[in-house]
Amino acid sequence: MNNQTNNTVSDKINVDGMGAIIHDNGVFFRVWAPNAQEVSVIGSFNDWNPNEATFEKEGNGYWSTNVFEAKAGDEYKYYLKTPSEELKRNDPYSRKLTNSAGNSIVYDPNNFDWEEDNFQMPTWNKLVIYELHVGTYHVKNKGQVGDFYSLIEKLDYLKDLGINAIEVMPPFEFPGNFSWGYNPSYPFAIESSYGGPDAFKAFIKAAHEYGIAVILDVVYNHFGPTDMDLWQFDGWQENGMGGIYFYNDWRANTPWGDTRPDYGRPEVRQYIRDNAMMWLEEFRVDGLRMDMTPYIRNVKANEDSSSILQEGLSLIRWINSEVAEKFPWKIIIAEDLHGLDSITDHLGNECGLGFGSQWDADFVHPIRKALIEQEDEYRNMESICLALLNKYSGDTFKRVIYTESHDEVANGKARVAEEIASDNVNNWFSKKRASLGTALVMTTGGIPMLFQGQELLEDKWFSDTDPIDWTKAEKFKAFTGLHKDLIKLRLNYYNNTEGLTGQNTQIIRVDETHKIIAFQRWSKGGQGDNTVVILNFSNKSYEDLAIGFPQAGLWKLRFNSDWEGYDKDFDNFDSHHINTQAGEYDNMQHYATISIAAYTALIFSQDKDE
Repeated sequence: MNNQTNNTVSDKINVDGMGAIIHDNGVFFRVWAPNAQEVSVIGSFNDWNPNEATFEKEGNGYWSTNVFEAKAGDEYKYYLKTPSEELKRNDPYSRKLTNSAGNSIVYDPNNFDWEEDNFQMPTWNKLVIYELHVGTYHVKNKGQVGDFYSLIEKLDYLKDLGINAIEVMPPFEFPGNFSWGYNPSYPFAIESSYGGPDAFKAFIKAAHEYGIAVILDVVYNHFGPTDMDLWQFDGWQENGMGGIYFYNDWRANTPWGDTRPDYGRPEVRQYIRDNAMMWLEEFRVDGLRMDMTPYIRNVKANEDSSSILQEGLSLIRWINSEVAEKFPWKIIIAEDLHGLDSITDHLGNECGLGFGSQWDADFVHPIRKALIEQEDEYRNMESICLALLNKYSGDTFKRVIYTESHDEVANGKARVAEEIASDNVNNWFSKKRASLGTALVMTTGGIPMLFQGQELLEDKWFSDTDPIDWTKAEKFKAFTGLHKDLIKLRLNYYNNTEGLTGQNTQIIRVDETHKIIAFQRWSKGGQGDNTVVILNFSNKSYEDLAIGFPQAGLWKLRFNSDWEGYDKDFDNFDSHHINTQAGEYDNMQHYATISIAAYTALIFSQDKDE
């Protein structure tokens, strides 16, 4: 195609969108490169000739052209002539690449068959999230990485476990094959070693068929820092920094390099907004978890007013308001970790950012400390009590609670069981206190989350080169069963623990002497709703412990973490159903005498009155 013909075609064809857009008359390309003098697209459709498909200026730094010969599957790059040099750049909006150092690939987003995908997201009070890393979850060949197709093979297992939402750690194109994913080179492209965009869609489709939602971890606080053509994309920069997609002054600085996007530039704001909406619309994900939002709203990720990024705050509000308008049932979760109501406050509030929920550091840190502490006398019951009662924006489900996540089991920290007994997770103390932590996660007010392998008693710490050991699925099958039973109770599977899906929590007792905490959860209250949870954080069993109960009658023991069916090393202590007696105890009008084993959780509820 010569220049004259190309320009004539461009006058006649104009297609909305960015990147490579397939339509009836070939592929329309549009790119933002305000400092380029000339732009063309080179690729397999024109023998990589920079003089063939030249672009026209559209104004405001945008360039575009149409290429009749281009089609899905063609490789391409943009060829930019700048005042100082000629550059070959991958498409910032590329949906697919050969690899992070390779070429962009023209991708047809309409060529995937979703069939009858009418998935309905569970209500947020009935979400149980399972965070996983695609590259390590199901590795079929030693020395390689797992991908979305191998992940599909584990959906039977995850469905049987009982979870109903999978949070996928960032799967965007990154350098090499091994990464946590928090170094995205191309935010619009799914990592080639994970199978690319169609593999991700196939996984989402399959998960939906299993009744499982998919939440995607997105990274907007920084890009890269390596293998990314966004860096000095069109040749322009200031202070030796990143150019048009990045701040070029002190605001660029993050713990991951000087790679913070410029949230003040309209084109960069649009780029990030388009990315978020693409996952929710085209890929049909059911929610996003936004990585380290403090670095979007503040240069220093603190509350220093001199480093606030007002444009970052407004970008978050723009995305969250559009999601709330279009997809109010889809959840946007913040990893902020500052304990601020403003993160989840409604957008109508003066400072509200409108997130659906946020990871709760004020739960995980005191709970992990209590579980890992070696000496009972130093275990602080009051700190556990505060963690149980914490909520944001007046809503108990505005927080995600967990004892393990990718952050909490790496970077100098390890699995809970590993922290309790290094190199010996299969011991009584590790299993007892790790299961106590899981019981807390599944019974406390909030959205519960497990991290991959937690239910398999995975040891050591998370690494992108250390895959899940699936031989443990059989070895610790009974321990996994403990997690299954807790999830069923959390989701009111038997129609007698509805309180665990409710807003209300009341502490019945905080006993520093015996290291006992008792609390009740309820939704509307009454039989089949009110649920009482009693936890023993000491290495001492109690046979006649009087505890207040909210209602009279028979309270059935629904769960005992000391049951030998969960592990042959457990004591199978004789805890049982109880009948209450009238009498004021723990500020309740009824009480009962219970038996509870060391480091054990008990869950009681009453049969629903039919």
